[in-house]
Amino acid sequence: MMVELDHVILTRFNLPSIGAESYIRAQEGWLKNRWELFQRYCVPSVRAQVEKNFVWLVFLDPESPRWLVDGMASFERESLLVTSYRTGVDRDELLKDITTALGTRRERLVTTNLDNDDGIASDFVSRIQATVHDGPTRAIYLTNGLIKGGDSIYFRHDRHNAFCTVSAPWNAPRTCWATWHNLLTTEMPADEVGGDPAWLQVIHGTNVSNKIRGRLASSKSYQDSFPGLLEEVSEPTTSQLLKDRLLDRPMRFIRDAGRRSIKRIAMFVLGKDGIDKAKHWLASRLHS
Repeated sequence: MMVELDHVILTRFNLPSIGAESYIRAQEGWLKNRWELFQRYCVPSVRAQVEKNFVWLVFLDPESPRWLVDGMASFERESLLVTSYRTGVDRDELLKDITTALGTRRERLVTTNLDNDDGIASDFVSRIQATVHDGPTRAIYLTNGLIKGGDSIYFRHDRHNAFCTVSAPWNAPRTCWATWHNLLTTEMPADEVGGDPAWLQVIHGTNVSNKIRGRLASSKSYQDSFPGLLEEVSEPTTSQLLKDRLLDRPMRFIRDAGRRSIKRIAMFVLGKDGIDKAKHWLASRLHS
């Protein structure tokens, strides 16, 4: 039976933050760089969605410069997105903005996180909605995606990635921002759905924590799913694929295994709040 749902994609554009990212955001050129990435990857990927039954809600700083406000307004006139200007978003404010953006309520609230410098496959929304069903609150992860670094792409399997979705009954609403994307499974059951790559993560100079992961891949099979987003990607040669398989991927695996071990220890010792404070302290030292 079809479930009547309200699907909202949530994006933090330059929402003020007090954590480690606040120091990155304060750097000269950060905002214009993100605006360029937003227009290059995020906007066209949402515009290309086959399923149009969703609302895209973008959060911005009330003190955003006029050029950014005007740029976002042009997308609003296109009915591509809805903006909300806030200094912060707690649970009640988020639900209020979602309700306002939707105008009506159906049976379930479905929310998906989309970072402002990334993209989604043209069938992302339809695949998410096909997974939604009645019952208690659940997280949904489309586990396969692509990572773009320079002129190369990498196929990545990530069980609990940042393109997370939460499906909840409207009488007990929860969203994909309830906690960190990789901790949602500690608070609710999750559906992990494989298949073709569903998302595109872009590695660039202002990424806070993302790195190249996965295996080097050809873009030929993915061009139709990510229209216009892979034009800069070069086809890897046989020697490049072999080098990636025998040397680069094992080195990335070792690097990531070490990072995962450190994160597990930090989570055990410090907890989520402690890690946030530690990141903030380190960022303040690095950018002071």
